[in-house]
Amino acid sequence: MREAVAARPPLEVADVIRSHGAAFSQKYGSQLTATQKKALRELASCRTAALGGHHVVFTLPAEVAELASANPVPLYNLLMQSAAQTLRVVAANPKRLGAQVGVLLVLHTWGQNLHHHPHVHGVVTGGGLSCNERGQVQAAPRWLSCRPGFFLPVRVLSRVFRGKFLAALRGLHAQGKLKLPRRLHEATAFTAWLSPLYAKDWVVYAKPPFGGPEQVLKYLARYTHRVALSNHRLVKLEHGRVTFRYKDYADERKEKLLTLSAEEFLRRFLQHVLPKGFTKIRHYGLLSNRQRQARLRLARRLLLPITALASAALAAIEPAELPRCPQCGSVRRLRGELLPPVVSSPFVSVGPEPPGSEADDTS
Repeated sequence: MREAVAARPPLEVADVIRSHGAAFSQKYGSQLTATQKKALRELASCRTAALGGHHVVFTLPAEVAELASANPVPLYNLLMQSAAQTLRVVAANPKRLGAQVGVLLVLHTWGQNLHHHPHVHGVVTGGGLSCNERGQVQAAPRWLSCRPGFFLPVRVLSRVFRGKFLAALRGLHAQGKLKLPRRLHEATAFTAWLSPLYAKDWVVYAKPPFGGPEQVLKYLARYTHRVALSNHRLVKLEHGRVTFRYKDYADERKEKLLTLSAEEFLRRFLQHVLPKGFTKIRHYGLLSNRQRQARLRLARRLLLPITALASAALAAIEPAELPRCPQCGSVRRLRGELLPPVVSSPFVSVGPEPPGSEADDTS
């Protein structure tokens, strides 16, 4: 049986480029990188199809996102490294979990309206191998599972993420590795710009837990190879203007239409072409490439007795004999309430912080 072939959308990004790419290049060509110019050529000459647990999202504030536009490689690297370090440090804390967890991070740079909005999506294991506070796995580790429905406190993750990112950003500035707008050239101006960011709440968002491996795979397929705007969101191209669909998260996720000039549409779209060679999908902790196979084999071995014990316990429970009528000997029918089955998954959600915050954990 032949697989169904997806129908070509009525409008593609390539159509916008073929119609208005020349005018766009004439206006913005001197500002485009070689990688962005290459993306324009390839998108114009072909279809775009080829360009192509537990969920937590780390987002940069708008002020820092603006700086990242001029410094994509160092600040995107810093975003991913700070998110990974935050998850590993807080998970290794014995007051939280005391384990080395597995982390997969994916960088996205866009919002629904194609504005620059750098953030990382993460899948994190709901437990890990016991370790010391530095995150080093013990010589004879145990598997430590998170509490059901709870991974790490979001407020603590937010503060640690903020502290780690800003400390490293100061370091990049001190080393002269940042391209700064003229208003921030003076050291005192940069410090004045940076200081309020320490008092701001940085967004760390957590979704409900995955229900099983199928949902994890669906998530990975959805987020790891997503582009800034899929062709199916395009509505029309006419009179030099592009209309596309977007979700307005500030208005209860309502779907709306946004119309831009073709030049502005292409300008926003090309913001999200990553620098050549940049790795947007990265693995850390138990999932790091260097030790992934050995660590996962050990984790499976440690989890096997737990799984077997749970199965044996269920099998050992024999149903009680139903009560019979003392007169005729027939089985009495009882009314009862069925409880939902307990689903066991290595992926769980980040929940609200329990009493007793860790406000000073921002190293």
